[in-house]
Amino acid sequence: MSQSAVITPPPAEKVSAGATSRIARWSATHPWRSVSAWVLLVLVCVGIGSVVPGRTATPLDLTVGQTHQAAQMLRDAGMSAPATENVLITAGSGALDRAQADAATADLVSRASGLTDVAQAGDPVTAQDGQAVLVPLVIRGDADTAAERIGPLGAALHEVQENFPGLRLEQVGEASLSNALADLATEDLEAAGVISLPVTLAILLVVFGALLAAGVPVLLGLSAVATASGLSVLVSYLVPSTGSTSAMILLMGMAVGVDYSLFYVKRYREERARHQDHLDAVQIAAETSGHSVLVSGLAVVISMASLFLVGDVTFSSLGAGSVLVVAIAVVGSLTVLPALLAGLGRAMNRPRVPLVWRLTASTRPPRLWPALLRPALNHPGRTLVTSVLLPLALAAPALSMTLADPDEKSLPTSLPTVSALHRMTAAFPGERTSHDVVVAAPTAATADTAEQRLNQFTPFAGAGTELSRSADGRVLHLVVATAVDSSSTEARAQVEALRTQLPSVLAGTEARWAVGGAAAGSVDYADNLQAKLPWVVGAVLLATTVMMLVVFRSPALALITAATNLLSVAAAFGVICAVFQHTWAESLLDFRSTGAVVTFVPLFAFAVLSGLSMDYHVFVLTRIRELVAQGVPARRAVADGITDSAGTVTSAAVIMVSVFAIFVMGHGLEFKQLGVGLATAVLLDALVVRAFVLPALLTVLGEKAWRR
Repeated sequence: MSQSAVITPPPAEKVSAGATSRIARWSATHPWRSVSAWVLLVLVCVGIGSVVPGRTATPLDLTVGQTHQAAQMLRDAGMSAPATENVLITAGSGALDRAQADAATADLVSRASGLTDVAQAGDPVTAQDGQAVLVPLVIRGDADTAAERIGPLGAALHEVQENFPGLRLEQVGEASLSNALADLATEDLEAAGVISLPVTLAILLVVFGALLAAGVPVLLGLSAVATASGLSVLVSYLVPSTGSTSAMILLMGMAVGVDYSLFYVKRYREERARHQDHLDAVQIAAETSGHSVLVSGLAVVISMASLFLVGDVTFSSLGAGSVLVVAIAVVGSLTVLPALLAGLGRAMNRPRVPLVWRLTASTRPPRLWPALLRPALNHPGRTLVTSVLLPLALAAPALSMTLADPDEKSLPTSLPTVSALHRMTAAFPGERTSHDVVVAAPTAATADTAEQRLNQFTPFAGAGTELSRSADGRVLHLVVATAVDSSSTEARAQVEALRTQLPSVLAGTEARWAVGGAAAGSVDYADNLQAKLPWVVGAVLLATTVMMLVVFRSPALALITAATNLLSVAAAFGVICAVFQHTWAESLLDFRSTGAVVTFVPLFAFAVLSGLSMDYHVFVLTRIRELVAQGVPARRAVADGITDSAGTVTSAAVIMVSVFAIFVMGHGLEFKQLGVGLATAVLLDALVVRAFVLPALLTVLGEKAWRR
């Protein structure tokens, strides 16, 4: 950042004693107490996370709408289908030796039958071409927790494999696939952490030119992630965690935690360079950058909390984890960071990176940003129109956005379980979906009437039905078998037909009913997101607009905030569609295109981006307002404020982009899409919006933008 004298802060004694200033001054005057309290908090939270078992969302938790109701009624009636793990037996090479396959099957069934967690070994099924054998194994106990109990089965399968080296024995099932994906997510998370630390530290070394100054933001970011990860275990008993919660805590924690500290440390070093003493420099940094951190952090919290409106465990879990880590990062930036700055003092600039330090300590006026801002300041109208065209062009592909849940084809084939799933599907292609019609009657007599009607019910041509009844006689389960795939439009039409016909079929019985199953689950999930999207978007826009109105007391700035946020988000959506709905980037980003965007990505990305964009927005506007408050003309205040904050904003953007880009290297399709979208939006927001769109808008409005 420039060390030019375009900003002359008010004397320390005239700095208003706001909340952030008072907190920072106490921390700076009691550094050891503040640091000790923070370290104790981190250690306690990490200890909680390592001792207390968290609550993980079950398949039932992850359902919504009628699908959830149907599954819950079956569960309450003790009619939930048990978990089934399949063992696929094929030849290691060449044709399958049937004698060897039969012997391996017998050995497997014998070993599996002796396991406590295997309730039953079903009859082996041979593929139509005779080149594969499938052995179904029913897992004892609750299907929702079967993944925790299949370890012994895997060990037994390994022993059988050793006895028959010429065969290939593979375990396939929801529980084994869930475990494999969870392990892969853990590996991706660890890899992201290992890569993000040196990358972030390297960027900060370039920014500050000194190891301690660069290390403090990384340390604060890591401690926020560690603290939030530990506390998330307790939060999981209110909102069950999903496999993505830990990854989201790391992503958001490192992104905002480092950025918040960067804002603060940058301003502190500026004030020290202007010969302010430690306490005054800390207090001025708290009143300016600290206030920006508080406002932007609150914006992120509100944006992520809006995900609770979706009424879906996946969104609630991601929202809870994000809110937790952002809130902790804000607290750390406002408390322990001032203490570290005051405690380290001049040591913050040690040890220095020789060449880089000379560049960062340079007091020469900047040249790049004044040149970039010149079009917006001299020709604001034309610049505004021209600069908006790029985000709009990037947003254009979003008009053809297609949403779909990831299917088996999008799963990473590097996983042996996924490869086995593909081989099983190829060997046994006749597997199709079925619909679960669940009817809960108030009495057994009412259930008798409902059963008679269901026995005469023919939902649609070609459907086969199987009816069962609970032990107490009050719950009926009608399985409607079909010849279509669960993700097809025909399956959706069948679900809608069932839900349309059942009210007349069960009229007068006073029975409750719900249609569930895989196809119904996809329908309910998509319909729920579509119904809640306007509420989430409206809540986020209203909350951020009101917040900006309260903080800056300018309706113009509040509207500018909403408009620029939507511009960046739209561009991010367009890039996601252009990359992932087509095949041209498959080899580049290591994914397999499904021709669609993962269903939950747009809504989640909107909430994240609406919050994160406030980081730079509030920071830049706060700088400009400082100058306006000192009587600097609006046009010059825009030029000097953006120029003076450009180094910090650019550095923060590079850190965020690098963190998000690391997640593109993971295996999960949804995180690849989020990584690309978030990185694109942050980069566009920090460069195009802050360099051209925002200054052009502010120049057009002039003094009107700052009127209260």
